[in-house]
Parts: sequence; C-alpha cells; structure tokens
Amino acid sequence: MTTAAPLVFITGASSGIGQALAACFYDAGYRLALVARRTGEIDTWAAGRQLDAGRYQVYGADVADTDSIVAAGADCIARQGVPDVVIANAGISIGIDTAERSDLDVLARTFAVNNVGLAATFHPFVQAMVQRGSGRLVGIGSVAAIRGLPGHGAYCASKAGVVAYCESLRGELHNSGVKVVTLCPGYIDTPLTQGNRYGMPFLMQPEDFAAQALRAIEAGTSYRVIPWQMGVVAKVMRLLPNAVLDRAVQGRARKKRSGEA
Repeated sequence: MTTAAPLVFITGASSGIGQALAACFYDAGYRLALVARRTGEIDTWAAGRQLDAGRYQVYGADVADTDSIVAAGADCIARQGVPDVVIANAGISIGIDTAERSDLDVLARTFAVNNVGLAATFHPFVQAMVQRGSGRLVGIGSVAAIRGLPGHGAYCASKAGVVAYCESLRGELHNSGVKVVTLCPGYIDTPLTQGNRYGMPFLMQPEDFAAQALRAIEAGTSYRVIPWQMGVVAKVMRLLPNAVLDRAVQGRARKKRSGEA
C-alpha cells in the first residue's frame, strides 16, 4: 500500500516567507495546500516552478475573515486530507501613530490578521489532529515580539500576542501528539521589510529562513528565533532596563504608516 506524501497547509503563500516555505516543503517531498487572497500569484509561481499539479492545491481566503479561512481549512480536509503541518504565516506590518484616529483602524486590522487570523487558521485542524494523535501547528511570530519599538506598536503587540497564544495552545495540547511550534524570524528580505527606514542586522534571504524553519518544524521545536544571532540580540533586549532601551531607540526611524510614501 502506498502512503501519501505528507501535507503542509500554508497561509500567506503568495509571496515572501510563505512562498519560500512552500518551495522548501515541496522540495522536501510534501504536498502543498497554499492559501492567499491573491491566488493568481500562487498560480503564476507554481507554473513558473513547474510544480506537479497532483501535489498542490490553491485556496482563496482572507485570514482576517474568520469564516473565509475556516472554510478554506475545511475544503483542504475534504480535498487533500488532514495536514501534517499547518503554518499560520499570513501577517501584515504597518506603522501606527496612536494620535491619529485612522491608525486605530490599522491597529484593528493588524490584530485581525496577525492574531485572530492565526487562531482561525489552526481551528479547522485541531480536533482532527488530536484524534489522529499527530501534527504540527506553526505560528510565525517575530523578534519584534520581544520589546515594543516606537511607531511599531501594532506589529510588536500583535507578534507578542502570537508568542503568548502559541504558548497557551502548546500547554492545552500537551501529550496529545500535536506539537505547537513558534518561529520568530529576525529581518527577512521580503516585501514586508523592504520599505523599512532603519538598519536590519543579520538580514536573511527567505529561502535560508525556510530551510531552517523546516528543520525546526520537523523536529517539533517549541520555540526558535531564526537566525540564531537575532536570538542572542532578542535575549539581550529582553534583559535591558526600560531606561536603557528607551535611550537606545530614541530617534530611531519609525515604520511607515498606511499611505506613507
């Protein structure tokens, strides 16, 4: 009897880290369930890479719309089966100024995508994975979760929420056979970071991040900062007294706000 290749479900698969993860998992022999709002970009990418049509499916969904992403998960189970790995990768990063009323809507959208969207991505698969006794639920956090940075409150707060949520879920699923993996990228060269107006130490290519992420996911690692150098930086930042951190970030260029050139 032939055993089907393992299946990975990836949100935000139309570009950046999500696309790099898709390529890495495909090359490792996985079948792909690829999710994005811009499905045409996935189709173009898959055609350019000459992916085997029998090894991937594309699902259109907006993770900020709970019913949309839950339906995509149910569709995946019906068409491809219960995934072995689910990666809640979709995320947005936009600067905010709390003094501006319009930026409160940006804050709400950020939480809808980065936090509620992550939980909604996991939702369709939790019970089925527990019943099977195996699986990986992967939350993509960020080193921005470690300390809040000026002008970056929405993203830092949302990614801190990702880390805490995944930690809670990991405790809930302990001894179920389902592993919860939290990955915190440093600076990765993607459309999300390419407009940044500040230095980005240890900048990685998305393909290099994906290769390290695959190893951590398959190992069931509970928490990993990639690259490791940013893990060291994150630990130092966590230990800095507030007064020292405040001086260190004074005058730092801020993340671009919505609509800002």
